[in-house]
Amino acid sequence: MVLAGGLGGSRLALALAETIDPGELTIVGNVGDDVEILGLHVSPDLDTILYTLTGRLDEAKGWGRAGETWNTLETVAELGGESWFRLGDFDLGVHLVRTEALRRGEPLSAVTARIARALGLEPTLLPATDERLRTWLATPAGELPFQEWFVARGHRDGVDGVRFEGGEAARPAPGVIEALEAADLIAIAPSNPFVSVGPILAVAGIREALEGRAVPAVAVSPLIGGEAVRGPAGRMLAHLRGGTGPQHVTDCYKGLIDALVIDEADADAEAGVRTIVTRTLMEDAEGRRRVAEAVLESVAALR
Repeated sequence: MVLAGGLGGSRLALALAETIDPGELTIVGNVGDDVEILGLHVSPDLDTILYTLTGRLDEAKGWGRAGETWNTLETVAELGGESWFRLGDFDLGVHLVRTEALRRGEPLSAVTARIARALGLEPTLLPATDERLRTWLATPAGELPFQEWFVARGHRDGVDGVRFEGGEAARPAPGVIEALEAADLIAIAPSNPFVSVGPILAVAGIREALEGRAVPAVAVSPLIGGEAVRGPAGRMLAHLRGGTGPQHVTDCYKGLIDALVIDEADADAEAGVRTIVTRTLMEDAEGRRRVAEAVLESVAALR
């Protein structure tokens, strides 16, 4: 099982799907980023995972569909509508189907499974929860919902704290706990620990299942040489955990992991748990294979 958010999560999921039988892989996706735009329910991290593992992702941007067109958004902007969140024409088809199903009362996990089947996804993709869970950031500009902070404001605001609206009451989506209990390895992707993995762990049942796990759990650090590959994870770790070394990543997952996969550039740093060292940049198939093998190596190393 992989706990995944966004691009880093989707790349680890793809790496494992290319290395093991993809039908034996379960991916639990972050829904704290979900947002309502133009009346549509958008699940950015679930969609990035779907697009990545079915060969549809725009690799240059790291989000959205390859070969996307923007006719609808251009019309929205022309009419003075909400156009700050980039929704392409292909992408809109997914959001329309999802939103219509949710309005009929279909849970997010069920519609996600249906979309995944239609797009040819082989692993199982589950949202962390079917219930409303939203990430909010405490910043010097005030408390901001995730997408306003990340997209509209370009995550330029410093973050003093993170909270998850609905997290305390949210229950794991159907199948999540069963997959955790059946897994022979649990991996936490190199996603931002605070805003990509944090919302998944905010679901009490998921955190409790991880705490009581009977199999190895390993995280992949999102840092290389103390720097994030992309995004604000490095700045957030420095401010909220006091540094950007492997130990600071481990501190985000206290009691939840048994090992940390780190980059060669960080090999001499203390992590507080067993480390597995490799080159962690997953820019191509070779890079993905390397990281997948390091993750799978943890099973033998920890037993």
